[in-house]
Amino acid sequence: MKYAILVYETEQDFANREILMPAYNAYSQALVAAGVMAGGAALHPSHTGTTVRLQNGQRDVQDGPYADTKEQLGGFFIIDVADLDAALDWAARCPAASNCAVEVRPLLPMN
Repeated sequence: MKYAILVYETEQDFANREILMPAYNAYSQALVAAGVMAGGAALHPSHTGTTVRLQNGQRDVQDGPYADTKEQLGGFFIIDVADLDAALDWAARCPAASNCAVEVRPLLPMN
């Protein structure tokens, strides 16, 4: 089963990415070595995002994040593991789990 490990970070985490990258590189390498890595990427800070909505058939574009929160989506890993327990084990090893939040969410198949 495939799961997304969604990594939430603070603005300070984004500012200190160079310091945090060795831990994320080691985590990524552990996922690859275990044969469970199916994808993923780091994201730019939320202020670089653009939100799009359709209202009355018209596109409404807003610069910046969808929500104003302390923690923001900083990146994601896609893993392929046997079950939720295995996904939670991997999420607990993610560097963000020690100071922010890591969400685990199952992926729906794209048929």
